[in-house]
Amino acid sequence: MERCPWCEGFDLYRAYHDAEWGVPLRDDRALFELLILEGAQAGLSWATILKKRENYRRAFDGFDPALIAGYGDEKVAALLADPGIVRNRVKVAAAIHNAKAYLALTAGGQSFSDFLWQFVDGVPIQNRWTALAEVPAKTAQSDAMSKALGRAGFKFVGSTICYAFMQSTGMVNDHLTSCPRHAEVRDGAAHRPQ
Repeated sequence: MERCPWCEGFDLYRAYHDAEWGVPLRDDRALFELLILEGAQAGLSWATILKKRENYRRAFDGFDPALIAGYGDEKVAALLADPGIVRNRVKVAAAIHNAKAYLALTAGGQSFSDFLWQFVDGVPIQNRWTALAEVPAKTAQSDAMSKALGRAGFKFVGSTICYAFMQSTGMVNDHLTSCPRHAEVRDGAAHRPQ
């Protein structure tokens, strides 16, 4: 299989590319998890975060926003001492802050999924890149998402982070056209593992 070249290097990266990356995701909690993980990636590689994802799920109570929003000093200290995650005080504080923003945003009855997917009019953008050099770091849609999330009180949601988030959640199909996953995602034949 001629995969997108960015995922070559180790099995976990290939598995993520083959099963998850670019497949539309509309589950509120899973979207919240990915947004937190994309923020944790800032200044690092996605490979680093992917290797720590299961540790994050354990440390952050399955990314339950209601639980995370209630984290106090004792839990923060435990997180900052946990070698299984990125022990960055600002990023841990942002995750807690983002959980509170998530709860405020969804308190009015709007789903997090609907809020996020509005930036692509609810339909994945089907790009047709032939080389990694063509893939942008941000777009007008990621700019708009970044600004809206910022207004809603979210942290670590710059446009580049938002575009990476849009790629991972299938809001855009950025698999290269030479990659078999491009057509599978485009045609709706790709599904995320349960």
